[in-house]
Amino acid sequence: MTQKDITVQLDSGLENRPIAFLVQVASQFRSDIYLISGNKRVNAKSIMGMMSLGLIAGEDVTVTADGSDEQDAVSKIEKFLTKVG
Repeated sequence: MTQKDITVQLDSGLENRPIAFLVQVASQFRSDIYLISGNKRVNAKSIMGMMSLGLIAGEDVTVTADGSDEQDAVSKIEKFLTKVG
């Protein structure tokens, strides 16, 4: 399992459109991918789960992935969440 703490740096946080893109990124991987914020743990491939997190810019989240491509998955999600501008 790969795990990484990331600070969301998207200007708008994770609103509907960025969430849809993040779910698309996560769905490219075979690994099980979860985002953890506070006491919530949601499947990164679930649009409804991701929307329930309500993440905003500057908020910390933990990304975990478990599977054959876990390191690539965490790296791509980190790249997406820290994209500025």
